[in-house]
Amino acid sequence: MNKKILVWSITAALAGFLFGFDTVVISGADKKLQLLWGSSDAFHGAIVMAMALWGTVVGAIFGGIPTNKWGRKNTLILIGVLYTISAIGSGLANDPWTFAVFRFIGGLGVGASTIAAPAYISEIAPANNRGRLVALYQFNIVFGILIAFLSNYLLNGLGENDWRWMIGIEALPAIIYTLFMLSVPKSPRWLISKHRISEAKDVLEIINPGENVEKLMSQITEENNRDLPGENIFMKKYRFPLMLAFLMAMFNQLSGINAFLYYAPRIFEEAGLGESTALLSSIGIGLTNLVFTLLGVFLIDKLGRKQLMYIGSVGYIISLSLVAMAFFFGWTGMAVPIFLFLFIAAHAIGQGAVIWVFISEIFPNHLRATGQSFGSTTHWLLAAIIPALIPTLFSTIGASVVFMFFAIMMVFQLVFVMFMMPETKGVPLEELSKILIKKNVK
Repeated sequence: MNKKILVWSITAALAGFLFGFDTVVISGADKKLQLLWGSSDAFHGAIVMAMALWGTVVGAIFGGIPTNKWGRKNTLILIGVLYTISAIGSGLANDPWTFAVFRFIGGLGVGASTIAAPAYISEIAPANNRGRLVALYQFNIVFGILIAFLSNYLLNGLGENDWRWMIGIEALPAIIYTLFMLSVPKSPRWLISKHRISEAKDVLEIINPGENVEKLMSQITEENNRDLPGENIFMKKYRFPLMLAFLMAMFNQLSGINAFLYYAPRIFEEAGLGESTALLSSIGIGLTNLVFTLLGVFLIDKLGRKQLMYIGSVGYIISLSLVAMAFFFGWTGMAVPIFLFLFIAAHAIGQGAVIWVFISEIFPNHLRATGQSFGSTTHWLLAAIIPALIPTLFSTIGASVVFMFFAIMMVFQLVFVMFMMPETKGVPLEELSKILIKKNVK
């Protein structure tokens, strides 16, 4: 593999590290903030905890605009700035509304990163390595999650304001990431779409040494020319990839993954573990996530996207059913953590490894950012709604019913994988676009 492509892909994928860290770091401050500000379950869940996710929704809805207009690279630099502002502001906040506003700003960065980073990596990667390179974004997400859990554990008990350190420490990796992004080139496919041909050629010659760059540029230009001005992803010929993106994103969240990551310590305490043990179990979740994501990254270009989704779907159904039974029958001790470790493993090797790769592949070049935006918006709308409901649902219908609902939804995901999901492994982006449009026409 071209070393420069690998370095640039890792750099862009570091946006995922901040995504993972930002998403999960709030879990360590969850109960501390509710106690500090005396919030009700409804206010705490919907405003304090979920405001970042509402920012993510807005970032996902509108993130395609700067990604298309300013380019993938410049958008990723902006995302680093947003993370930095959010971390510093949230760590210094003295009331729940100020805290929520700065968390919202960080959410904007998360939402936009799910568009710009996978789009950038998929557009510089060769077809035979595209899966694992784009999956580096997911690897960095789970690495960020692990570091957030570990950071929360180490900073817990540092003083009555330990939560400020938990939240504010994110500013350090955010600044480093922003500086790193200054060194990567712009996406050649984006440059061609903006008619900056000579710049695109220079980048393609670096990432495709020894290949016929003129032929590749001709293929990219041909696809761009096939598409009419004013086209959008909601046109009839793009209905199939649109539906694929919607279902992939929807099922990702109906597994309950974000609800669990946001409330991992609370769920473990609900299962009878003490606060310290709950935080330590959260680190175990992060390690499991990391190991099985690495396995998914290794296998995604070997077994393919569809095979990983089969494995993940079956793992979801088994693990979530066991968690539901554990809460229903009152199994205490380490039963729930073990079942949740299995759940995380199933997510990491399946949906976790596949979602951002798959959505970044199924739309044509000129609509990729818009298609990513649609998939990300679906993902983050549900990611905002579901965790916001968790405190209330746990106190009303109970954890067992919630987890059984998630298990049933994963049965429907398995049906989607079996009968609808295409395999995209190893297919060049321009060729894949033709296949999916033809399939829709048929």
